[in-house]
Amino acid sequence: MHRLSRALLTLIATFAALVPVTASADPGDGSAIVGMRPLGGRQYEVTVYSAAMNRTIPVWVSHPDFPAPALYLLNAVDGGEDGGPWTNRTDVAHFFADKPVNVITPIGGRASFYTDWVADDPTLGRNKWSTFLIHELPPLLESRFQMTGRNAVAGASMSATSALDLALDAPGMYQAVGSYSGCPRTSDAVARGYVRSELGLFGANAANMWGADDNPAWNAHDPVLNAELLRGVALYISAGNGLPGIHEGIGDASIAGNVPGLADRVAVGGIMESVVRNCTDSLVGRLASLGIPAQVAYRNGTHAWPYWQDDVHDSWPLFAAALGV
Repeated sequence: MHRLSRALLTLIATFAALVPVTASADPGDGSAIVGMRPLGGRQYEVTVYSAAMNRTIPVWVSHPDFPAPALYLLNAVDGGEDGGPWTNRTDVAHFFADKPVNVITPIGGRASFYTDWVADDPTLGRNKWSTFLIHELPPLLESRFQMTGRNAVAGASMSATSALDLALDAPGMYQAVGSYSGCPRTSDAVARGYVRSELGLFGANAANMWGADDNPAWNAHDPVLNAELLRGVALYISAGNGLPGIHEGIGDASIAGNVPGLADRVAVGGIMESVVRNCTDSLVGRLASLGIPAQVAYRNGTHAWPYWQDDVHDSWPLFAAALGV
C-alpha cells in the first residue's frame, strides 16, 4: 500500500514555499495557507503553516465547489504518515465524491492524540494539535473553501478519543462526533496504560502530553468523566468485541488470501478491540445514565480499517442530519 513518506512531506513543504500566502487565521499569529495543489476532481492537498507548532501541515481536502459544512476526519495512531491516511486505507475519497460536505484530513500528528501537550517531546517535538484544529485551521479553510461554520469531527482508534476530546475543548463547535473503535477513557490506570502503549509505539512519553498521573489534565480530557459536555452533539460510537467478524474471512478484500495477515489481525487486533470495547462500554453507559442519546454500533470484529470504513458509511446519515445537509 502506498505510504506518504517523509520525503514526500518534504517535497510538499518545498512546493508550498513557492506558492503565495492566501489566507491567515489571525493576522497576528502567522498561521496561513502556504500552498495548494489540485489532486483531481474535488480533491486538494493544502499546506498549512501552524504558528503554534512552527511547522507546515499537509491537509487533504475534498471540496464540493459550493458552500458546505465540514467533516474533520482524523487519522489513526500513525497520523497517516506510515501506513497512509484515510484516503489510502479506505474509500472515503470515492464515498464523499458526491456528498455536500467538505472533508478535511490533516496528515501528521502521530501518537499525539491530536491534543495540546504540556511539554515538547524529544521524539515528537511540539504538539499543539487542538490549537491547530480548533483555532488555526478552520478559519483558513472557511475563507478558501466556502465553509458554513457547521462542523463534525470523527476519528479511528487513537483519534476516536481525540474527536470526543475536541468536542469537550470547543463546546458548540461540532454538531456531530464519530468515535470509531476508540478508548474514550483517560483517567483510570487501565486507560492510561492503553494511552502509554500507543505513544510508546513511536517512542513518545505520555508525561509530556498531559503530565504525571496526578495531573488534572488526564481527567479534563476524559470523555466519560465529562460526558455532560457532549449533550446536544450527535454522537456515533462504535466498537467490536475482538472476535472475528465480517472482515476476518480469508476472502475478504482487506485480507486477500494473506494467512499471516489474517492471523495477526485476529490475534493482535482482537486483543486491542476487546480493550476498546471495555472502554466504549463505559462511555455508552455514562451517556445512558445522563439521558444523552447516541447511535451505538456494536459488532463482532477486530481493530482494523475495514470496520472504520464501514463506520464512515454508517455514520454519515447521522452527520448529514446534524450538519443540515
